[in-house]
Amino acid sequence: MTQALPDDRLAKRNVTVLVAAQAILGGQMPMMFVVGGLAGGMLTGNPCFATLPISLIVFGSMTTAPWLSPLMQKYGRKTGFFIGAIAGALGAAVSAYGLYVASFAIFLLGSYISGIYMSAQGFYRFAATDTASDSFRPKAISFVMAGGLISAIFGPQLNKLVQDASVVPFLGSYMAIIALNLVGMFLFLLLRLPKGTANEPSAPATLAPRSRMQLLRDPSILVAIACGMVAYSLMNLVMTSTPLAVVGCGLTKNNANDIVSAHVIAMFLPSFFTGHLINRFGVEKIMGIGLLILGSAGLVALSGMELGNFYAALILLGVGWNFGFIGATTLLTRAHAPHERGWVQGMNDAIVFGCVTIASIASGGLMNCSGGSVVQGWAAVNYAMVPFLLLAGTALLWLIMTNKRAA
Repeated sequence: MTQALPDDRLAKRNVTVLVAAQAILGGQMPMMFVVGGLAGGMLTGNPCFATLPISLIVFGSMTTAPWLSPLMQKYGRKTGFFIGAIAGALGAAVSAYGLYVASFAIFLLGSYISGIYMSAQGFYRFAATDTASDSFRPKAISFVMAGGLISAIFGPQLNKLVQDASVVPFLGSYMAIIALNLVGMFLFLLLRLPKGTANEPSAPATLAPRSRMQLLRDPSILVAIACGMVAYSLMNLVMTSTPLAVVGCGLTKNNANDIVSAHVIAMFLPSFFTGHLINRFGVEKIMGIGLLILGSAGLVALSGMELGNFYAALILLGVGWNFGFIGATTLLTRAHAPHERGWVQGMNDAIVFGCVTIASIASGGLMNCSGGSVVQGWAAVNYAMVPFLLLAGTALLWLIMTNKRAA
């Protein structure tokens, strides 16, 4: 008898909604990453702390994931996504006030609150898999991530229109971010997702999830976290410093917006086929290719600080992140049961964004305080990629060898 194909109509409906959310609400992320460092440099007297606002966004995401994921496990994804959008609007409002009164501390508080939105957005990719079949799962993740392609174009171009619209620099950017959150949040009313494990027949109420230590002893979970952590941290390390390097070497703020836009396009454009590549060649190979592309981005960045170097390096950085991070997400979703979702996904994002926070803080220090010039700072940022790429590559090879022995 021929086996019936899985019916993914509900999953495709949810993916469509999540793509739209990624496109509209996600536009605020490239906006904040462009203006955060520049506004921070304007408000603080110490250039070493210029990227601290971006670091606080990521730190907010890290500290939110451990409580937001279990909350969504219990009350449903929509609850968490509404919390994220409300926090995005509130964080932008606080940041705008900080700019208005020229308070770096208030601006940092707003950045931290905005991190709650960033954490919620990170769960869009997991929500896409909640109603998807095993075969559609990597494609669902890829399609949702592809929604970032629209935000990559929309966010920086909107920022170019509004960043100088007020007497207070960048105030217009944060006012636009408030509007994006308040309008985009209504998309979540269209989602049709399970409320929690109580509604999942595959997860009886008496079945307890594995402990955190048991989960971390699972080779697939451990390597998924490690590779996702390295891919996202290195992308953030380089991207955070890019606007400072671009403006610091004599190019313009609009150049910085356009380079970040090209980078974010490169982050999400491959998502239209990353899922197909994972199904065809295997998740480990795609993750390995992603790590190699990240390494090539560093080599291009080190070869010069012309406009073309910035574009090429940031485009490669985006593609490498896409393969590495979508691959890691796919590997993670295959390694845990539905009733373990809240534990595993929350733990994963807490670890990943904890390391991204460190990378973001280190980015400003390396860029502004590790040498006597912009050239030396930019070189330090890119040399810092090497040990982490080696770590992720070694972990991935270990997983491949472990799977071969098990087979």
